[in-house]
Amino acid sequence: MNITRIGSQPSDKGPEDWFTGSVRIDPLFAANEARRGAAASVTFEPGARTAWHTHPLGQTLIVTAGCGWVQREGGPVEEIHPGDVVWFEPDEKHWHGATATTGMTHIAIQENLNGKQVEWLEKVTDHQYQPIN
Repeated sequence: MNITRIGSQPSDKGPEDWFTGSVRIDPLFAANEARRGAAASVTFEPGARTAWHTHPLGQTLIVTAGCGWVQREGGPVEEIHPGDVVWFEPDEKHWHGATATTGMTHIAIQENLNGKQVEWLEKVTDHQYQPIN
């Protein structure tokens, strides 16, 4: 058994190459020899979002606070709220983040495949970052 105590892992700022806006990443657990899954709590300030990206074994998001938007390539921008669980299929191109006016926090869970968890792609444009009514 291993207990990771709150505050024992430092928060990180979301890298500008992978995110637009202010994003804080709080690691929860990392993949290791016995576990290929990893998770982090990710907090997006209003207007902040990921770049387009894929995960070789998919990704699960569990929304814990605020209000956010998610989109898979070719689909509509969907609104998400606390308690919502989002699953992206393996290699499904997508992005996620806060709405334009409300911050959002989610737990992101993904697995390693041959040492890789994510493939970062181009940034989400301001035009793409809006729901279509």
